[in-house]
Amino acid sequence: MYYASVGIMSLIVMVIINIEALRKVEKTPENDAHFKYRQYLLALILFFVADILWGFFYERRWLIPTYVNTLMFFASMVLSVLCWTRGVVAFSGNKGKSGKILELSGWIIFLFEMVVLIVNLFVPIVFTFREDKEYVPLPARYIGLALQMILFLVTAVYSMVIAVRSEGMDRSHYRTISISGLIMLFFITIQMFYPLMPFYSMGCLFGTCLIHTFIYKDKEIDYNMSIRLAKQKAYKDGLTGVNNRMAYLEALVELETEHENGELSEYGVIVFDLNGLKTINDTLGHEAGDEYIKSGCNIICQIFAHSPVFRVGGDEFVAILKGDDYVNREALLESFRKAIEENLRQGAVIVASGLAVYDASTDTGYNDVFKRADRFMYEQKQALKAINHG
Repeated sequence: MYYASVGIMSLIVMVIINIEALRKVEKTPENDAHFKYRQYLLALILFFVADILWGFFYERRWLIPTYVNTLMFFASMVLSVLCWTRGVVAFSGNKGKSGKILELSGWIIFLFEMVVLIVNLFVPIVFTFREDKEYVPLPARYIGLALQMILFLVTAVYSMVIAVRSEGMDRSHYRTISISGLIMLFFITIQMFYPLMPFYSMGCLFGTCLIHTFIYKDKEIDYNMSIRLAKQKAYKDGLTGVNNRMAYLEALVELETEHENGELSEYGVIVFDLNGLKTINDTLGHEAGDEYIKSGCNIICQIFAHSPVFRVGGDEFVAILKGDDYVNREALLESFRKAIEENLRQGAVIVASGLAVYDASTDTGYNDVFKRADRFMYEQKQALKAINHG
């Protein structure tokens, strides 16, 4: 069981450290490297299983299962090599001639091994078993391993060359790929001379641990960061820079969830609406109207600097008050309305506002609070119009 135990240990450790990477991912240009890394891991799992079974069958001298499993062992080995080269090219992002040559080399080794394994079914050239059921490696086995050694050496050099040309985190990633290739080269060399020892599995385990620790986690962080940045960009209003309606709708879902879970028992809602935007658009043009909207948004953001502000319509904004801003809501609203009164005297931007707070005794949810705030805003809007025309 010694031989099989090494494969079992390698399989368990590899699955544990790569559990997230093994989850199914959709193949897209953005996550091509992650997709191919997962393919490499799946090929390695197949190889580890074959290696484990080989040790189990061979120790019991079950000839037919051992023979079939040996075919599976070599096939899964070169499949993992092919996936390795595809992964290296994907990580490097090299779509040029050198990347294609490296990937083609992986295919050549894979096809070579498939051909010699088929031939081995009729004429032993890769391996055979003596009458006492002892495993005997043959020349094609050594040729296949030698080709892999050359490929891993080329991969190591290829990655190191890219590392020299790279900077920062990319340089570290390519160095790691290069070291992983050298590790595989070392263990395959030992495997050449000790065919009944599981050195190949050890090399795969060490190499994969390096890649996961120094490359995959970084790539995953970068990918998640890009997703968050794209999401943030999608949730920003193009004109004012505050949160848009999409972000508002998601914030409402989050607010309702917090309330249902008992994490949020009190909050306030302020609804804002700009007075006179249509007149400005009709008389001065939409560019002036856009500046008017931005001026109104700036006042809202200055006063309610610690609360999320959302543009939910052309001239409509909403702020959701929690924490300190909720506690200080009356003082903040008073400051805001004083600023608007000053603007009214100076002929600057006019923004009506209405505040409402959640009341557990009457409100069934956010919508009730919003409607009340909207009604208060409309009442103030009419009052501001009356003052302006008075």
